[in-house]
Amino acid sequence: MEFSYSDKVKELQKKLSAFMEEHVYPNEAVYKQQLDEQDSRWAAVPAVMEELKQKAKAAGLWNLFLPDEEYGAGLSNQEYAPLCEIMGRSLIAPEVFNCNAPDTGNMELLARYGTAEQKRKWLGPLLAGEIRSCFSMTEPGVASSDATNIEASIVRDGDEYVVNGRKWWSSGAGDPRCQVAIVMGKSDPSSPKHKQQSMILVPLDTPGVKVERMLPVFGYDDAPHGHAEIHYDNVRVPAENIILEEGMGFAIAQGRLGPGRIHHCMRLIGAAERALEEMSKRVLGRRAFGRPLADQGVIREWIADSRIEIEQARLLTLKAAYMMDTVGNKEAKTEIAMIKVVAPNMALGVIDRAIQAFGAAGVSDDFTLAGQWAQARTLRLADGPDEVHRRQIAKLELQKYQE
Repeated sequence: MEFSYSDKVKELQKKLSAFMEEHVYPNEAVYKQQLDEQDSRWAAVPAVMEELKQKAKAAGLWNLFLPDEEYGAGLSNQEYAPLCEIMGRSLIAPEVFNCNAPDTGNMELLARYGTAEQKRKWLGPLLAGEIRSCFSMTEPGVASSDATNIEASIVRDGDEYVVNGRKWWSSGAGDPRCQVAIVMGKSDPSSPKHKQQSMILVPLDTPGVKVERMLPVFGYDDAPHGHAEIHYDNVRVPAENIILEEGMGFAIAQGRLGPGRIHHCMRLIGAAERALEEMSKRVLGRRAFGRPLADQGVIREWIADSRIEIEQARLLTLKAAYMMDTVGNKEAKTEIAMIKVVAPNMALGVIDRAIQAFGAAGVSDDFTLAGQWAQARTLRLADGPDEVHRRQIAKLELQKYQE
């Protein structure tokens, strides 16, 4: 495995880092201020975001996540990893470059499985950053870490499908630009366990679609995108909105989650790097008990442990990306599961140390640490909880020794 970066990637790293320094970091506070000044935090997207997106497009830093050259930058997972890491240093950056979840996963899904009409109607505007989308799989009534538990129904009725069910944590549904949901539900409960589910495109303005509430995460509303609980009540959509075919929902979900999981891990490494950087600067400039914080032994241990853990997580992320590129997502499932456990826990530890070094300031919104910690904590659950991934890793490990 060769983990050195190509000249192409090095040039993109340089451009992306310069863009972040010149445009993204200085506008984090502007974004927050514009959002807070609106009559409703859900009314509109802060104007500075659209300005940043246009600058990113003009700089050629757009849709870097898609390996398909027809739609994206044509980068492999391994090439994208260091770029995604840079974006993860800021909570607003992924959207600036049109590399934000859940749109990335939905675009990958449509690029891979969508019909020509589905691509024209939904993929094109998503690639252009003109609309947003959400993904409705998790349900409040069942343990959704086992996706076969879902109870929402997608039933064929002539030339239409009727969708019924209640979903939550449909991230992005609060965004005024969110126009379509990809909904996962059961189309045939009598089929084999992993063939019962289907996925279908549901425009959010369809009668019967009701956003019940926006769910906070540790007190953060994540406006204007947010995380919605949505009730689909006898929602009728054309039969051509089904993705791929009936019974393929579980298989599609697994294909969608592989890249999504590793993208989260890449961004978490960036968040941890920024936390370590800010912690180091803070402790060099603050004094307690007559000497700089940087001279306190425990803090030096925090810094050393943080650097060790970040490097370990980065190497495992690169290995997983390399395997996805060379042998495919299915063969890389162990590495994907491992990094999905390692990266969030690593980031939480590093960010927590930084918060401790910052003292009371660390838990405020004056710095990015608290928001990054909250997001990292959710990623021990999103795209599968730690326990499910550990179960999968152990199962695959034991298989090596079973006769």
